[in-house]
Formats: sequence, C-alpha cells, structure tokens
Amino acid sequence: MTHSLPPIERLKAVMARLRDPQAGCPWDVEQNFASIAPYTIEEAYEVADAIAREDMGALREELGDLLFQVIFHARMAEEQKLFDFNDVADDLATKMIRRHPHVFASAEIRDSAHQTEAWEVHKARERQAKSGDDSSALANVPVNLPALTRAQKIQKRASRVGFDWGDALPALDKVAEEIAELRAELKPAEPPPEKTTGKTAEKAAERTEEEIGDLLFAVVNVARLAGAEAETALRRATSKFERRFRHVEDMLASRGKKPEQSTLQEMDALWDEAKKAERAAAGG
Repeated sequence: MTHSLPPIERLKAVMARLRDPQAGCPWDVEQNFASIAPYTIEEAYEVADAIAREDMGALREELGDLLFQVIFHARMAEEQKLFDFNDVADDLATKMIRRHPHVFASAEIRDSAHQTEAWEVHKARERQAKSGDDSSALANVPVNLPALTRAQKIQKRASRVGFDWGDALPALDKVAEEIAELRAELKPAEPPPEKTTGKTAEKAAERTEEEIGDLLFAVVNVARLAGAEAETALRRATSKFERRFRHVEDMLASRGKKPEQSTLQEMDALWDEAKKAERAAAGG
C-alpha cells in the first residue's frame, strides 16, 4: 500500500482492502459491528494499561490499535451507506466546538471545575435530545459499561438531581449496613432445615449474590464521594495483589516449592514481607 497518501487516508485504504470481498482478508470480510465490539473494548483497556505502566512506546502502538477499531467500524458503516470515517470525525469536531463555547465562542469559564459543570450541562442537553420520551436522569447510561464504571455513572446522575449522601462518611455507614446484611445471609441457619431442596439452595445463592451486589454498589458510592474512580481503584488493588502474590511465588520458588506445596501461614508471612518491602520502597 502506497506511502504517498496522508496517514489517515492510507489507513482507510488498508481497511478498504482488508474488507474487499474478492481480494481482502476472509476474517475481516466476515466481521460485523457486534463481532468487532469486544475487540474495541479490549483495545481501550490496553490503552489504559499502557498509560498505567507509563510505557509510551506501548501507548503509541495501542492508540493505533484503538484507532484501527474506529476505522473498522466506520468502514462497515460506509459499506452499508450509513456514514463514513469523515462523518465521524466531523461530528466529533462539531460536538467539541459546541461543548467548549469558552474556547470557540464568547462564553467565559473561570476554572476547570466550572468547565466540568458546563460540560455536564451540555451533555445533559444532548442526552435529552437523544432520549425522546425517556426523561429520566439516568437515561442513556450504556448497559455494557464495566459494572463499577456504570454504577458510578448512575450514582453521579442521581446526585445531580439531589439524590445523594453528600459526604463519604454516611455512605461508609451504608457499607457497614450492607456488610451486616451479607453476614446474616452467609451465616448458617440454626438449627439447619431438615430438608434442603435444590430450589432452596438456588434461592439462597440468589439472595447472597444480591447482598454482594448491594455491598459493591455501596462501596462504589464511597469511592465516588471520596473523589476516587472505583474502576481505577479496583484495578490498582488487583495489580497490587498480583505484584505481591508473584513475590510469594518467587520466594517459594527460591526454596524449591510451589504455592500448592506450602501452608497458608507460610504464604501469609511472605505476603507480609512483600507489603513491608513495598512500604519501605515508597518511603514508609
């Protein structure tokens, strides 16, 4: 494929060739919006991962992979005469100009906090225009967002109309309440029922899952009110767990052992060792 084209045009030409029914790639030709969507989500996460690792070489590559997903979707839409990449880019430019009247028009914004408020006002107007008969403050929050992200967005929307704790501490009390309810659900019945059917066990599992969901939702509320992103906080906690567990594995390996050949007490001691080493490295 010629390098004489501008980069975006070259990329669009590559995509068109891949989708060519006669000369293209059979896998690319078979795809549709639904089949490609999981890859689009995956690429967005890989961008976030490169940023978290502060790997700028990987970020450059992953941004390209994410852009390719946009090109892929736009090409499929163009084939169906719905819209094309230029329409996507033009719509985006128009939206950004509309949402930044303090930059492209005469509106005045004092600081980033007021800009955030103005941004949300513009988004709310746009959502209202899209929602039609759905006037709910919760309209158009995508159902396929990661669960923590969607919970936080739903809570933010409710907060804007006054349905909120207002502070993290009352929300933390709600977490304690949800923990108590989950504890009661998990506690075995005393005395145990004489006969437990499969349906009874299934109902109990459903109630337990519901209580766990309530607890997670309450924790997301605390994160939001404390100014944290629940999705980011959990991702970092998971990375921390992975880092410390790998330390446990490495130390056991140096002793010629595997985790399954060790006791929980031994692994706990190595885990504490990893925590102390991290804190020392971080300056306490």
